[in-house]
Amino acid sequence: MKIVGLQKMTLLDYPGKVACTVFLGGCNFRCPFCHNSELLDGTAESVMDQQELLSFLEKRKGLLDGVCVTGGEPTLQKDLPQLLFAIKALGYAVKLDTNGYRPEVLKELVGQGLVDYVAMDVKNSPRRYAETAGLPGLDITRIEESLAFLLSGAVDYELRTTVAVPLHDDQAMNEIRQWLEKISSNHKARRFFIQPFVDRDTVMFAGLKTPEKPELVGFQGVLAHCAEQVSIRGNT
Repeated sequence: MKIVGLQKMTLLDYPGKVACTVFLGGCNFRCPFCHNSELLDGTAESVMDQQELLSFLEKRKGLLDGVCVTGGEPTLQKDLPQLLFAIKALGYAVKLDTNGYRPEVLKELVGQGLVDYVAMDVKNSPRRYAETAGLPGLDITRIEESLAFLLSGAVDYELRTTVAVPLHDDQAMNEIRQWLEKISSNHKARRFFIQPFVDRDTVMFAGLKTPEKPELVGFQGVLAHCAEQVSIRGNT
């Protein structure tokens, strides 16, 4: 297990819990707005091994409630179930961040009781998904399978979209709404977070901009039709 980063405490990453965030290297997407581009190709150096992480968590019992596992894309790691089992054995709640492209892994982890909360990215509308994920020819049905699984209520979850100009606009947000309504016509998504893009040195592509506040509020209004709770997360 290659652990390439550790944020020792966060009040933001796991709603309602004091948590730490564990970063795993490697990703199968190449989103142009990614803030963790140094983790994408799996060459980032390890900062600790699994045993060192577990020793850290053992010492933080009573101070931390949960562990967020993110990346990169954690579901690419073949040893992920073993890591999550060890974290759960210490009494921690586990939050998994995923792009949803490996629904079979997501279902297995939830079925084994290894994940308590999932945060899944909804990169864009189906029409612009491949472009926004940086993968021409992306199989959108795999994303739909993960969304359908979460929308079924199998595990607590949030959906989230990082919005950047010119990738996201009113049309794209309306298409996301229609897509979610089609996938699950019986009920709304539980939580949907709109995350305004913020440029950083680690972002691979130039030319992306943060939407203005009125535009973000407009996006929020559109998604309110398909989600019980819609919030703008981050600086606006």
